Amino acid sequence: MRALVTGGGGFLGTYLVEQLVARGDTVRVLCRGKYPRLDELGVECHIGDIRDDVAVTAACNGVDVVFHVAAVSGIWGSWDYYHDINTLGTRHVLAGCRQQRVRRMVYTSSPSVIYDGRDHLGADESLPYPSSYLCHYPRSKALAEKAVLEDNGIDGTYTVALRPHLIWGPRDNHLIPRLIERAKAGRLRRVGKGDNLVSMSYVENVAAAHIQAADKLARGSVVAGKAYFINEPEPVNLWNWVDELLSRAGLPPVTKSISSKMAYAAGRLLETAYSAGRLSGEPPMTRFLAQQLCGSHYYSVARAQRDFNYTPLVSVAEGMRRLEPELKKLAGRR
Repeated sequence: MRALVTGGGGFLGTYLVEQLVARGDTVRVLCRGKYPRLDELGVECHIGDIRDDVAVTAACNGVDVVFHVAAVSGIWGSWDYYHDINTLGTRHVLAGCRQQRVRRMVYTSSPSVIYDGRDHLGADESLPYPSSYLCHYPRSKALAEKAVLEDNGIDGTYTVALRPHLIWGPRDNHLIPRLIERAKAGRLRRVGKGDNLVSMSYVENVAAAHIQAADKLARGSVVAGKAYFINEPEPVNLWNWVDELLSRAGLPPVTKSISSKMAYAAGRLLETAYSAGRLSGEPPMTRFLAQQLCGSHYYSVARAQRDFNYTPLVSVAEGMRRLEPELKKLAGRR
């Protein structure tokens, strides 16, 4: 098929492009800069921003499916920044699909769109959107996901939203590097009792899920207009997983801890201080982050398995093996 990948130079986007190219699809990428890996793959690159509706519409011309992966993540920043990229940018992609008669659109969402501060234990897609959010990222993604699902079938464009949870793997430029950096600086603290279970998503499995869903998506398809959790079928203990990462990096395990109540209170205080003082960077702790680090949140993938045969390609153990050289490099232990 002829595919457009927005954000194809990013972490997940690059793996998705690689898998599409490997199976013989024709790939175009919309991204904000040049990426050597995309040049190596020989894909067509459109330099542009999803906030630019003209650039987005032009990129959608002549493709069969759009994988809308581009987004800005994080726990801090202005509402306008998150809204313009995650929400309005997604609306531009939807409009581009309709104008260019693109039949399929796969949207990369997030489980945070339904996170309400409570533990989610094997939760499924029946969870409703909460009435409020503790940070701008999940709110902006929720508004975008709603637009994607509501637009299903309009002008012949069929949509599906995937919610991968905690994407990890080699070439990560966000989660893993920050974790290792904090550990090396002695600033990593276990939050809560350390017994919380979470879902994880190895990056190659997430990329494969996008293709599996796209192949099933069509008029009258069971996947059209639906959202799906995407992660490994079994959850992991978050802090045991962190300790394994540190061990493979040659670093000591996390020994210091802070209670969940203290972390939440610190997050509230730091959010106030950073907002009032207009401090640069992001707070080392926020209320949202405190909840994520101490709570259990893992999700059922039964619907994805049933509806489009979601099948992970790489086991957690194999993923760890592939990631280990990069962990050692980040830790300075080649």
